[in-house]
Amino acid sequence: MYVSPEQIADTNKASVEALIGLATTQFAAMERLSALNFNAAKSALEDSVSYAKSLLAAKDAQEFASLSTAAAQPVLEKAIAYSRGVYEIATQTQADMSKFAEQQAGQFNKNVAGYLDKVSKDAPAGSDVAIAAVKSALAAANSAYDSISRVTKQASEIAETNFNAAATVLKEGKKKAA
Repeated sequence: MYVSPEQIADTNKASVEALIGLATTQFAAMERLSALNFNAAKSALEDSVSYAKSLLAAKDAQEFASLSTAAAQPVLEKAIAYSRGVYEIATQTQADMSKFAEQQAGQFNKNVAGYLDKVSKDAPAGSDVAIAAVKSALAAANSAYDSISRVTKQASEIAETNFNAAATVLKEGKKKAA
């Protein structure tokens, strides 16, 4: 079987485009995470300055203690919001990466199946068993990949459920404390 230079060039071009898409996804995630971190740091600095000013303006120990107690809840809420933001970025990035992997796996499977079909037409007699074994191994690999994808998706859903439950418990605790 002969592979033309055009086929090699097309394959290389598709690979480079796939890597560029992957890099773009990663840079977008890093950009969103950097913005989230910057905003969280800026907010923390502003809150710290405001808190320090209010503590310095306290007229007695009771007001000082009251300010200290009142400052804890907004910090907890911002920590939950930050965690939610990180989780959303990670979830979106994971979904994008899964989609990318599925596309690449689909294209790979299509190419291998096409190659096997071409080889089987030109193969000597008796090689049907070897080609069938390769096709069987490919089907088993696809099945394993599908299983891993399902488990990963389930784990992600469980993590989201747990995160939401924890946030709900903290919010309920806030309502009871108020």
